[in-house]
Amino acid sequence: MGFLLAADGLLVLYIAINLFKIYYKTEWEGLFEAITGYGLGGSSVALFGRVGGGIYTKAADVGADLVGKVERNIPEDDPRNPAVIADNVGDNVGDIAGMGSDLFGSFAESSCAALVVASISSFGTSHDFTAMCFPLLISSMGIVVCLITTLFATDFYEIKEVNQIEPALKRQLTISTALMTLGILLVCFLALPSSFTIYNLGSTPKVVKWWHLFFCVAVGLWAGLIIGYTTEYFTSNAYSPVQDVADSCRTGAATNIIFGLALGYKSVIIPIFAIAVAIYVSFALAVFYGIAVAALGMLSTIATGLAIDAYGPISDNAGGIAEMAGMSHHIRERTDALDAAGNTTAAIGKGFAIGSAALVSLALFGA
Repeated sequence: MGFLLAADGLLVLYIAINLFKIYYKTEWEGLFEAITGYGLGGSSVALFGRVGGGIYTKAADVGADLVGKVERNIPEDDPRNPAVIADNVGDNVGDIAGMGSDLFGSFAESSCAALVVASISSFGTSHDFTAMCFPLLISSMGIVVCLITTLFATDFYEIKEVNQIEPALKRQLTISTALMTLGILLVCFLALPSSFTIYNLGSTPKVVKWWHLFFCVAVGLWAGLIIGYTTEYFTSNAYSPVQDVADSCRTGAATNIIFGLALGYKSVIIPIFAIAVAIYVSFALAVFYGIAVAALGMLSTIATGLAIDAYGPISDNAGGIAEMAGMSHHIRERTDALDAAGNTTAAIGKGFAIGSAALVSLALFGA
């Protein structure tokens, strides 16, 4: 799913650019302004998929639990409860389709914002089409890097115990980020001129070196990893925050709600600082174009991130099917272990989506 979304988004954008190029020729500003509709379309779909899908997901989940556990006193995922089917479908609609469309919308908008700024900079005036397509090269390198990263999950590391599942998923994100840093260095060195000017809103154009853009992309890339790991720390049952929330239940539901809400407020401190640093560094180096490519850097490992995010809902559905089919309890134990690891790593994808959206919203000011 992750590879399909990244490859489809990149392919359709590249085809659209070449089709518009037939009409606009070398009028780059008009061409890429027309392409901005691609980002608007992606965001429109993301709105319905994320909001509508999320509402359906939670409504089906709560409805299935109410009618099953409270009213009829039957276990979870029991075949006698028809709402179980709606619950399983809801996981796919909200957590897979919704997350995919959300990340795609951010990817499309950041790509379009970077392309528009590039077209009115020295890339456009010198007709350097390769340099103008630098945002697409970032995403292309991300697909290659994520493809290499999957080998570490399938061939190089063998999982023998349940407690190795979650570290294996996180390891993919770390490896893809490290490899992507090297890949971006190569792309910047080969595709960009040594020095160029970037359009600066209301000011004189800013002179930028190729390594400035490398740092912009890299800071977005590593900010995404920091956000992901921080989110995972505050949502995993292997660490103290979740254990403390569970322990707070001893004194009642009110204490649990207060403690959980306070923990949620505290959990956003590090992600906010990471996003702020990424915005400051990228804007200082390459103004709004730097912010746009920083967002693309954060989304460059979208194939791996989305695969990790979809792991939880897929495992949850597998457990529901196993329960409804009356399979052995050993199978259910295994699917529950996979589901527990997947639900923790699913929070990583949500952090990426929100962080990249914050960068994209600022990048659009410069476009």
